[in-house]
Parts: sequence; C-alpha cells; structure tokens
Amino acid sequence: MKSSTARSTDTKSPDPVADSALPSIRKTLTPKRRFSDRLLSPLILSPAMTLVVIFVYVFIAITVWVSLSNWGTLKVDMSIRQPLGVTYQQMFMMTRWHANLRNVFVFTVLFLTFSLAFGLVLALLLDRKLIGYTIFRNVFLFPYALSFIVTGVAWRWIFNPEKGVNVLFDALGINKLIEAFGGPPLHPGWVTDTSVLFSLNTWLGTIFPPLKSLSIQLGIPMALIPVVIAAGWQLTGFAMSMYIAGLATVPHELREAARIDGASELQVYTKVVIPQLNPVTVSTAIILGHVSLKIFDLIFAMAGGAGPGFVTDVPGIFVFDYTFKATRYNLGAAASVIMLLLVCLIIVPYLWTNLRKR
Repeated sequence: MKSSTARSTDTKSPDPVADSALPSIRKTLTPKRRFSDRLLSPLILSPAMTLVVIFVYVFIAITVWVSLSNWGTLKVDMSIRQPLGVTYQQMFMMTRWHANLRNVFVFTVLFLTFSLAFGLVLALLLDRKLIGYTIFRNVFLFPYALSFIVTGVAWRWIFNPEKGVNVLFDALGINKLIEAFGGPPLHPGWVTDTSVLFSLNTWLGTIFPPLKSLSIQLGIPMALIPVVIAAGWQLTGFAMSMYIAGLATVPHELREAARIDGASELQVYTKVVIPQLNPVTVSTAIILGHVSLKIFDLIFAMAGGAGPGFVTDVPGIFVFDYTFKATRYNLGAAASVIMLLLVCLIIVPYLWTNLRKR
C-alpha cells in the first residue's frame, strides 16, 4: 500500500495545457528569432555608441595629434613637429609645469584627506541618530549643490587679506598671543602668498642630488591652503553621503556581537564599522581624485589664475592660458593629454579591479 502511494505521488500527471504550449515556445526559439534578438541590442545602442566614439575617442585622438603638430599660432598647421614629441619635452622643462605638477599633487593629497576625514566624522555623528540629524544631514550636503564658481567667489571674500579672516585673527587676539611669545603677527596673503611650507628640496636633495637645483620649492604652497579648505567644504557633504550609504549596509548584528563581547562604542566603530567602509573609501577617493586632478573653476574664481610665482597654477589653468590666451594650441593640447593620463592613472586600475572581481 505504501509503495503504491509513493509511486503515485512521485509520478507526475501530464499537463495538457503545458504540453500544448510547447510547440509555440519552440516556434519562438527559431534560429531567425534568435538572430534578430542578437541584432536588436546593437541597433538600439548604435546611436549612443556612435556619439561616444565621435565626441570622446575621436576628439582624444585629434588632441593627441594637435599636441604633436606645429600648430602654435592662430594659423592652423597640423603637420607633425620634428623631432616627434618635442612639445612634450619643452613643456616638461618649463618651471611653470614643474609648479603645476607640485600644486596638483599637493592639492589632491590635502583635498582628499580633508574631505574623507571630515566626511567620515560627520557620517559617524549622524549615524548616532542625534537630535535633528535629518536637518543637519541636508545642511551638510547643501554645499555640494553649489558650483565651484559660487564657492570660489564666497571663499575669496573670506580669505581677503585685508577684510577676511586676518581681521578675525586680530579680533580674537591671536596675533597678540603670538607676539607675546616673540613671533611675528599672523597676516598671510593667502591666495597671493608665495611662501612654501615644509620645503623638502634640501632633504630630498641628499637622496637625489639634482633636486637641490630644482627651480621650484617642493612643499605646501601657502596659497593652496584656502583652495583646499574651499574645495573640502563643498565636497565633504558628498563624502558624508557616501559614508552614510555605506553605514546602512553594515549589519547591526556585527555591532551587537562586538558589544556583547565587551567592546566599547569607540572600539565598535574603529574595529568593526570603519573597516567595513573600506570599499566606500576607495570609491569616494577615486571620484574626488578625478575632481581634484582636473580642478580649474574654483582656483580661477579664487585666485584669478596662476598667481604670483605660479603658486596657484594647476594643469587646468595651464591649458586655459596656453590655448586661449597664448594661442599655442600644441602646448595646450599636450598639457590636456597629460591631464587625461593623470586621471587614467586613478580610474583605470579601479575599473580593472572591479571587472576582474566580476
């Protein structure tokens, strides 16, 4: 009796509806239909792909060609300049280009440190669900909605040497305190200050002697500090929002398990939560690094250009000056190609790593 019951339950009864649908399904899977399905996707994507190829890759190729050409005046001359690549050689021998590379490196390091550190701190504070955290979350994110031009104009007023924060130093008695200890009063010129903090030429010159005769001082230009503060103020909210999204993915069970094991709240965040945010940190650093390497409008609004001694000069300003002011199109195109390579050095390894994981 049991065997017959098991046999009856294991054996499925035929479904006439399903059997009748099989011929129609087989008809839809004909080779012609499969070929049309494969052809449909490329046809739909072809307009967008054509525009991308023309306005991205073709224009990149034209820029590379211009950088190798003799087009150094208003008269168009697309013939290849000999010897090949001499424009790049001249650019890398320029004192201004050396200052460009120093400034963009210093700005990127300080800007990423500022934005990521303060963005993480704000995200952790908001994660505590303090009173009014929804209001503060919107307030902290609001500067991200502004343009760099608006931010640059506002912070240029703040760092005005005559009416900006220098007046605040006097009002708070900071300069009197410095003078009491025998130091000079603090009245920096900010974006017009040509001094370089923590000059490394002598120290690095002991390791690599040619650096002693370098035409620029390797260090932190004082004029870049206001720019870093302004850029960090605007994009800290973006880093905060990225970290808030990352905190939402950290399981609460991990935190509770750490607390049960006797971990303090500080240890919960430093040992459990923050290590889980490493992918968010990498993604945010890639995005902000891309922004910092091609920075132009913020510096142009705050300093008006390269500044005295090229203290606020960056590759974006260099390209603008040599392309639209000096009309040396091959030199401006060469700087643009180097900017593209700098961005690729950050983005390509990140994309390659993600593709390999997938």
